[in-house]
Amino acid sequence: MDATQLIMGLVFSSIGVGYFIYGRKQSNIVTRYCGIALILYPYLVADTLALVAVGIGLMLVPRFVEV
Repeated sequence: MDATQLIMGLVFSSIGVGYFIYGRKQSNIVTRYCGIALILYPYLVADTLALVAVGIGLMLVPRFVEV
């Protein structure tokens, strides 16, 4: 694990905390679950490019999925 992965994991986890808090306050289940996924997925992904791709994908999900 290199420094880039650690920093990217920290960035996406921080964004995930924001998504989770926003989703909880707005009662938006999609945003809340995407926030939880953003917090947890850096522990599971070992490749930096995959880490960034999955993070951006999870950040875009609430924009296009409405419940």
